[in-house]
Amino acid sequence: MTDDTDDTGLFQEAVKGIRKLKQTRVSHDTPKPKPTPRPRERDEEREALADSFSDHFIPAHELESSGEIAFLRPGHSPDILKKLKNGHWDIQSQLDLHGMLAEEARLYVAEFLIQCKNRNARCIRIITGKGFGSRNGEPVLRNRLRSWLVQQEDVLAYCQAREPDGGGGALVVLLKSPR
Repeated sequence: MTDDTDDTGLFQEAVKGIRKLKQTRVSHDTPKPKPTPRPRERDEEREALADSFSDHFIPAHELESSGEIAFLRPGHSPDILKKLKNGHWDIQSQLDLHGMLAEEARLYVAEFLIQCKNRNARCIRIITGKGFGSRNGEPVLRNRLRSWLVQQEDVLAYCQAREPDGGGGALVVLLKSPR
């Protein structure tokens, strides 16, 4: 016990002459900022874009070969699609739609495309999953997403993601460059 008493004595010697500070109350609670509504124009833009997505549109220009899905807007070089498939561009942003219902996903995709356009993101990934959790095990979101993307003029191309990037459960999308 001599070690404990030595430590106590050393401590008391070290703090001798120190006086207690006056206690002041410091509030760590900062007032929360008041919520500000998003600009109405942005809501209208998102809703208009989402409304433009038809679930009954059949992508006529979609190419399907060896089970892989790809789309290239007419009038563009096939090299664009080849580069997209090979991971030429870095993925700048991504959206994960796992577990969403189609209507919810439609709004998220519309908002995401607007955000990407505003941030000048060109190469994006949208994850849908493979549809194993869907009713009947069919990939509902993946099929609808392909249809929605083809309807958007800002979409130049898309293809199934490479295996390390999500494979059949994701699409890599190339958007038009800003002018």
